[in-house]
Amino acid sequence: MSIVIQDVCKSFGNTPVLQHFSWTVDGPAVLMGRSGCGKTTLLRILLGLEAADSGAVSGVKTPAAVFQEDRLCPQLTATANLVLTGHGLTVGEAAHELRALGFTDAELALPAARLSGGQKRRAALLRALLCRDARTLLLDEPFTGMDAELVEDAVKATKRLTGTRPTILVTHDRAAADLLGWPVREI
Repeated sequence: MSIVIQDVCKSFGNTPVLQHFSWTVDGPAVLMGRSGCGKTTLLRILLGLEAADSGAVSGVKTPAAVFQEDRLCPQLTATANLVLTGHGLTVGEAAHELRALGFTDAELALPAARLSGGQKRRAALLRALLCRDARTLLLDEPFTGMDAELVEDAVKATKRLTGTRPTILVTHDRAAADLLGWPVREI
């Protein structure tokens, strides 16, 4: 299974964002580029949240996403947020993965609204990675707000939990892209 992007164009008013962009993604890959070059717009097109002006996309099957905003349910704990969308993920499995990314038992008891930005980001990342039905992963700046040590742990979890699923991970962080070791496409 591959994500296939064929000659996609997208403009906002008179401002072109994507111009004849084509790419086939067979497994995990990184998309990098300057701010405003269309990385997030491309993910939104792949998710069906935005329409391309022209071109075609295919192969996005049962996607799970990390958006630039964490989009957690603020009244739920990090564990409950993961289980909510995990499609069979147990509380124990969710808590285990959160602990592996630095959560303490006290932090696991807090509602998401009371977590730090980095904690919310780690929970949002794990929510997508642990969604058992997801056959495609679209991850927009998943390591934002994490210090270097946490990025290393998050990268290890991302590699382990992604497997061979077609994945597009958008990042500005060259060090994180290097740690991932996935093919990099510049846009």
